[in-house]
Amino acid sequence: MADTPPIVLTFAASDPTGGAGIQADLLTLAAMGCHPLSVITAITVQDSLGVEDVFPLDAEWIADQARAVLEDMPVSAFKIGMLGSVEIIAAIAEIVGDYPNIPLIMDPVLSSGRGDELASEDMIGALSEMLIPQTTLITPNSMEARRLAADEDNNEDDPSLDECAARLISLGCEFVLITGTHENTPQVINTLYGESGKLASNSWQRLPGSYHGSGCTLASAIAASIAQGTDIVDAVKDAQDFTWHALQAGFRPGMGQYIPDRLFWARETNADRD
Repeated sequence: MADTPPIVLTFAASDPTGGAGIQADLLTLAAMGCHPLSVITAITVQDSLGVEDVFPLDAEWIADQARAVLEDMPVSAFKIGMLGSVEIIAAIAEIVGDYPNIPLIMDPVLSSGRGDELASEDMIGALSEMLIPQTTLITPNSMEARRLAADEDNNEDDPSLDECAARLISLGCEFVLITGTHENTPQVINTLYGESGKLASNSWQRLPGSYHGSGCTLASAIAASIAQGTDIVDAVKDAQDFTWHALQAGFRPGMGQYIPDRLFWARETNADRD
């Protein structure tokens, strides 16, 4: 029998477009050579334009989904996306707390690409208290980083990204990757931080258009690389390369955003054969 590939368990909401959410995670993890396990946290009503409604699942159902597969299969990494409620955050925090040696990659989904609100202030507080302290790497874009790092006791309205990263690490996570898609820079600059400060900064050509699921793709690609034994700096760089090429090969199947092509490498191979 063939060797079992590295197994990654992802917690995320279902996206019927296949652009983001659990579907994006599954495609990315499989494309990068891992076997994905999936725990659905919420059902969404959305299209390529935006999110119309979210139905969070019962927290006990989520816990039962996770416990069933974790007691059956060895998991090499956790990936967390959109969660849906404070109760779900608490349930997942309890589960991953039982597996402290498994790396945890979190994509903090706070809003959709259109700006639809997907996380309340109470949920952000729960993330900060229960999940971020258990996180190996969190991957916010610059807007998410500023919101997560907001200090109610400080009148500073717009902290620097360096300060945001420092505040997130002070909450207990090991590493922070802040992506620069939403910054007004000629290139997209993504910066990795650790306890000692900046560890790496990578610049990427800014592609035209708006993409649905780029954050899910990046976080899942990092989880896949880490599950295969790659160190954090190289995993982050390799995942950025995968994500950029998936975006470059993206397509627009509907009336809204482009969707990354996580199977770009397979289509390139088939084209070479032809």
